[in-house]
Amino acid sequence: MILIIRGRGIARGVGTGDLVVSPAPISFLAGVAPDTGIIIEKGHPLFGQAIGGKVFAFPYGKGSTVGSYVLYALSRTGHAPAAIINSEAEPIIATGAIMGRIPMIDRIDVPLHRLKNGTRVTVDGDRGELEYNGDLADL
Repeated sequence: MILIIRGRGIARGVGTGDLVVSPAPISFLAGVAPDTGIIIEKGHPLFGQAIGGKVFAFPYGKGSTVGSYVLYALSRTGHAPAAIINSEAEPIIATGAIMGRIPMIDRIDVPLHRLKNGTRVTVDGDRGELEYNGDLADL
């Protein structure tokens, strides 16, 4: 069953991929390797996981404004997420998503922790929607 979950569009475009859901915020500066898209932040719950081509859902970004440029670098190296979902967008991640042309939404109608890793989803940053290919029981 396909569910449409409403949110707020942040960065334009449409991206599809398997969900990678983080319970913790992340810093893209020193938290994600720009040449591989692998999470390298020590102690992060997703340490060692690749986010390239995935829809990356995490509460919010943290850290330096250089994180915006890391997202841009990820898009240039082909290791950027297909899309980003945040609980609450903040300027560092929003700017990086816009510069890197990574579709992004926030404030969705479902708490992030209810989203199931590996579920195939589509993020529409123009409409502020998440197309979730799952079951109501998943949420």
